[in-house]
Amino acid sequence: MAERVAVVSVAQTKYHQNRGDVREAELAYEAIEQVLQETGLKFVEDGTGIDATVSCSHDHWDGQTISDIKIGDVAGAHLRPEEKVAEDGTHAVYYAMLQILSGHHDVVLVVSHMKESQTVRSMIENAAFDPVYQRLIGLDFLTAAALQARRYMYKYGITEEQCAKVVVKNRKNAQNNPYAQAPMGLTVEDVLRSPMLSSPIRQLDAKPVSDGACAMILAKEEKAKRLSDKPAWIKGAGSCYDAFYLGDRDLADCQSLMLAAKQAYDMAGIGDPRKEIDLAEVSEYYSYQELLWMEGLGFCDRGEGGKLIDSGVTQMGGRLPLNPSGGLLSGRPFAVGGMAAVAEAVLQLRGEAGARQLPDVSTALAHGVTGPCGQLQCVLVLGKD
Repeated sequence: MAERVAVVSVAQTKYHQNRGDVREAELAYEAIEQVLQETGLKFVEDGTGIDATVSCSHDHWDGQTISDIKIGDVAGAHLRPEEKVAEDGTHAVYYAMLQILSGHHDVVLVVSHMKESQTVRSMIENAAFDPVYQRLIGLDFLTAAALQARRYMYKYGITEEQCAKVVVKNRKNAQNNPYAQAPMGLTVEDVLRSPMLSSPIRQLDAKPVSDGACAMILAKEEKAKRLSDKPAWIKGAGSCYDAFYLGDRDLADCQSLMLAAKQAYDMAGIGDPRKEIDLAEVSEYYSYQELLWMEGLGFCDRGEGGKLIDSGVTQMGGRLPLNPSGGLLSGRPFAVGGMAAVAEAVLQLRGEAGARQLPDVSTALAHGVTGPCGQLQCVLVLGKD
């Protein structure tokens, strides 16, 4: 990219099972306030502050149309540019980056928020399916994921034990993350003994209900260098939709992720992600997805995700640590998940990840996903230089 864009500040709330003590605006401001204080920026029109806001929320989850109205007071939206992205938080970061690259704005605040606890997840997810045929049979993201997991396991010989190892790894990593909702020491047997939700997905194979928010500030190169002495540069970005109807794609593969990753790698000049990516924060709503997404991201060949988790490569001390933060399986809301992955990548690049910090991180990947069976994928590559 001729003009460079950097993330200059990030903040997250701690993720909880239920934040009924606050409204959506109060929850979002817990993160927004931190980035404002760190940078000293204000919502002003003289070119010295934040030029625009991009928010990420979902009308169905928030229980009203135009759900970003609720956070206008705290996100600098009144009489100023503000646009909402109703996808995963990575797409809000992607969109803010495009606003800057287009020359429309120099500094953009991005915020995502969600309170999953205030509604019934299966009802919300059911609305994402075709209203004539698929909604009537009760499909939601869980049952669709169960279909994908079964197809993936059948085609490539992936085992329930290999999926369980993802849960064990990520919940263990979360013990070093003060933002994580559900850190826990588990064994493979613990996961396999947890209640069945939709075969083969068990309770511990799925991310928990979660409330929380994330905020960050993006800036063009000139201002980024003034706002931070450790900017994290967005080196590559890619996004791709897959087919709407599940039957129109082979659920054991993830073509949209492969294409999104290729876009991001080409932009970032990444030739071999297995060697050039130091860590990845991958959005795994269900344990099998981390294995499948590793294949789509090019970290291993198709069908080799199970072997990769068995090898230990993705552990904290391995060659390519995945989800050192604990990932979504340790508790993050839908709209916030991928944006929190970006925030975690930034913290690692800045050397500010605390007990979960990895050594010598120069290139990190953040991944977000929306829709049933990974329909919409987004990949961001970030670096120090």
